[in-house]
Amino acid sequence: MVKRIAVCTIGTQGDVQPYLALAIALKARGYSVVLGASEDFQDMIEGYGIEFQSLGASIQNFLQQSRFENAMSQSMLINGPSLLRQGQQIVDIAARRAWTMCQGADAIILNMNTSFGIDIAEALRIPAIMSALQPLNSTSEFPLCMYYVGSDFGKAFNRLTYTAMTVQQIYYNLPRNKLRRELMGLDARLMGGLFRNTDGSPLTTLYAYSAIVSPRPRDWPKTAIVTGYWSLHDRSNWQPSPEFQAFLAKGEAPVYIGFGSMPFGAQRNTQILKEAVRAWGGRAVVARGWGGIDPSDLPENIFAIEKAPHDKLFKYVSAVVHHGGAGTTSAGLHLGRPTFVVPQAVDQPYWGRRVYELGCGPKPVRLRKLTPEILAEALKDLTSNVSYRRRAAAVAEELQAEDGTGKAIRVIERVMDNHQPHLRPLNPLTAFTNRPRRSAARAS
Repeated sequence: MVKRIAVCTIGTQGDVQPYLALAIALKARGYSVVLGASEDFQDMIEGYGIEFQSLGASIQNFLQQSRFENAMSQSMLINGPSLLRQGQQIVDIAARRAWTMCQGADAIILNMNTSFGIDIAEALRIPAIMSALQPLNSTSEFPLCMYYVGSDFGKAFNRLTYTAMTVQQIYYNLPRNKLRRELMGLDARLMGGLFRNTDGSPLTTLYAYSAIVSPRPRDWPKTAIVTGYWSLHDRSNWQPSPEFQAFLAKGEAPVYIGFGSMPFGAQRNTQILKEAVRAWGGRAVVARGWGGIDPSDLPENIFAIEKAPHDKLFKYVSAVVHHGGAGTTSAGLHLGRPTFVVPQAVDQPYWGRRVYELGCGPKPVRLRKLTPEILAEALKDLTSNVSYRRRAAAVAEELQAEDGTGKAIRVIERVMDNHQPHLRPLNPLTAFTNRPRRSAARAS
């Protein structure tokens, strides 16, 4: 019988694309795969021939609300509590839909945002496999990625920063424990965390990036495995529009500039962009979309593009400037493009610093601290420093030799083969009344 694997992720496009790449590879290997994500990614996922399950409403709409921007730019103390309540509602809806989606599955692949998958796997007595796009297991070698600045504050401090994961786990556990009781017939979680089952046993964790870019810490557990990137290759047959082709033909290859999926400060970002490019004197292609750039009234040496797959678009540029998302960082490095990162939050400072430490671009500067003068100087450095191009090309050659999804699948298969279900008794009042029936095909 064909084994079925459920993959759960919620977030922006950068949180979905790697899992879609893994789902495609799993399907090619002969597995039945269902990918759960927010509803705005249905067309993209189904366009690759992968079964889709909605885990809730658009995350884009959540990020675009004024309260979220105020929290990022003004006061998290004032706006944070309401956002946390909304976030818990998103988790609650996603978990309930994932519970239905995972019936009949033989394994569940999840991430930090969908850690309720650990509970679902426990109730269904199947293996849960954690995954992440950035280093999250505690280590003494460097601090948690959101605090990473490149300075060495000592082993004790580095480990201390990972207590933030414990606080975040409490946030996720509030809706999870309710769902465990009401939906799955399980007791509240007394042990565990993002990287452990409820009984305290470690979860196998797949890190979907390359050890070339972020070396595996020596003090990580054996269950934490760096696989290499799960790269999604575009199948849309995207080509430059006639207008973009005409722009490209007028001069040297432009620099790509984009600020990611978080729509904050469009007016400020656009003004910085225009002044910096004017002072630099080169050519740029900018991503407009909903990433904080206003495409109106741009000069002739800046071309605004609505949407394009990075693995295709970056072939036409000489260097890239971006927010430091894991996926965008991977795309630029895979194509050997010198990179300047202007991070905003979460893991972006970490990837920006790693690009700099690899010798592939200038030192990153936080978007909130970016000025036209800083960006203009970075653009000059990025396009004139020969060592950046040489180092980026060398990193690209190493990355292209890796098979991240292939290594991940080998680990997934090993986990499924060796899984021993934890036979803790379920609550008899809810364990079977709330559990959807397997289909006849899956039950046979």
